[in-house]
Amino acid sequence: MLSAYAFEFSCGDPVYKPDLNENSNRAVPFSWPWQVSLQAKKGISYSHMCGGALIDPIWIVTAGKCVNEGMKYRVVLGKYDLTLTEGSEQYIEPVKMISHPMFNPKCINCGFDLALLKLSWPVVFTDKIRLTCLPGAGEQLPDNYTCVVTGWGKLNAKGPKPRKLQQALLPAVEHDLCSRSDWLGTNVMDTMICVGGYSKTACEGDPGSPLNCFGSDGRWYVNGVGSFTGSVPCNTARKPSVYTRMSAYNSWINDVSRFLSSK
Repeated sequence: MLSAYAFEFSCGDPVYKPDLNENSNRAVPFSWPWQVSLQAKKGISYSHMCGGALIDPIWIVTAGKCVNEGMKYRVVLGKYDLTLTEGSEQYIEPVKMISHPMFNPKCINCGFDLALLKLSWPVVFTDKIRLTCLPGAGEQLPDNYTCVVTGWGKLNAKGPKPRKLQQALLPAVEHDLCSRSDWLGTNVMDTMICVGGYSKTACEGDPGSPLNCFGSDGRWYVNGVGSFTGSVPCNTARKPSVYTRMSAYNSWINDVSRFLSSK
């Protein structure tokens, strides 16, 4: 069970509202306040490696492939421009990193690409650092339901990875369609969410970053966590980006957080 005090603050309710114009790929600064930068230490400095989402004052969700026990990490919250010190950051090292026990880093499309990071201490909530909401167990997105992918990965094929947080509005693709042979076929499981593929995708995206979907209650939910984009060029028709479906793992998330929060 996630921390009891997590819900003293409303999840999925950013102070700075996102720009949902589908032609605007640069996010409004701090409009996705649960987005984190997972950074790995290389030499004496840290570099952005993956995204993640704050689901509790001491818990981050990211992709399983983003976690390597042999590396030293820090989680950076309250971040927009990776090249600047913005004054809003909180830097916290994880004390536990738990990949799903069924995750196989040599077979990303086999599923279970999910990990939880327990922070050394609870975050301090600010106008730039907030929680996202978790979807209900088993929840499925309707076909063509538009969500927002965020991260510091490429959202188009040209140029270097961006320094400022990017976003893209992309429609979900129902599993029956995405698993057809002319789409992704057997490479996609029902514990995954396909997004894009009609006209554009998340390109390289940002592993571990959230798929943000607006709920009927007016709050944002992390319905997916960035998993893989395949080996095809960006924006190839019928080759969507793939996210781990969070609602397939509610029990595992609650079991891990309940057990480790008591330690």
